Amino acid sequence: MLGPAIEAWRADDMLRIRVLNDWVLQTRETSEMRAQAEQMGRSLLEWLRNHDGLDPQQIEACAALPPTYPVAFALAVSPLGAGLRDFLLAYAFGWAENMVQAAMKAAPFGQRVGQRMLARLSADIPSAVESALQTGDADRQAFTPMLAILSSHHETQYSRLFRS
Repeated sequence: MLGPAIEAWRADDMLRIRVLNDWVLQTRETSEMRAQAEQMGRSLLEWLRNHDGLDPQQIEACAALPPTYPVAFALAVSPLGAGLRDFLLAYAFGWAENMVQAAMKAAPFGQRVGQRMLARLSADIPSAVESALQTGDADRQAFTPMLAILSSHHETQYSRLFRS
């Protein structure tokens, strides 16, 4: 989804951007996951408003969606000169690093264990990116039923470890 969104921003194809953003929203199975995607999108968009290099009309078009994080990230990187593969590698590594950091806060293990986890995850990122680059719209999916079940329990929980 991220690769096509970067290409759509580069082509100024707002219809395609809206379709991709809607897909992200439709695949967030709980209100908590949807709110997280939207909040992160709005936050990144606010950050982008304070930096040069982006078309102000594209920023406003993104703000009108409501923006999701992947679509806002695609906007952020779209004017840069790197290729799609490099952006996807960076995005996937950032995701993996964040997941390991969250795990380290939630479980009693140290930094070395976290570094080993990140090294293992990182080893699989290039092949995952290659697969993503080969995946078309009809084949893209977001099938995580257990995540949806756990999130539906979590969103009504009294206390929380992390704010989503």
